[in-house]
Amino acid sequence: MYEHRKQQLASKATYRKRVRNNTLLALFILLGSLAIGMLGYHYTIPEFDWYDCLLNASMILSGMGPIIGADIALTSQAKLFASVYALFSGITFLTTFGVLIAPVIHRFFHKMHLENN
Repeated sequence: MYEHRKQQLASKATYRKRVRNNTLLALFILLGSLAIGMLGYHYTIPEFDWYDCLLNASMILSGMGPIIGADIALTSQAKLFASVYALFSGITFLTTFGVLIAPVIHRFFHKMHLENN
């Protein structure tokens, strides 16, 4: 996918294409993760409508924490899902960041390597 250290630096058009493709992949990862969270909340907490599911899933996925209402008693199944989804969201955040930054970091280090030779 990326050029070898002994190859020339990729063109700006190739670089832009990589950034665009990685951005689309990151968006796909985030939307898929959000859908998993929404479905999980919807089926483990019957009191939630789709808007509540979207709010809680997006808050956990962004690292802000859940907004589950204080008047809702959570079942063990709902607590288990929320815990697993929170851990999954942390890994998803790191993965998405890595996917987004990969072409930029690769180009930076490739440029540095070429200048040192």
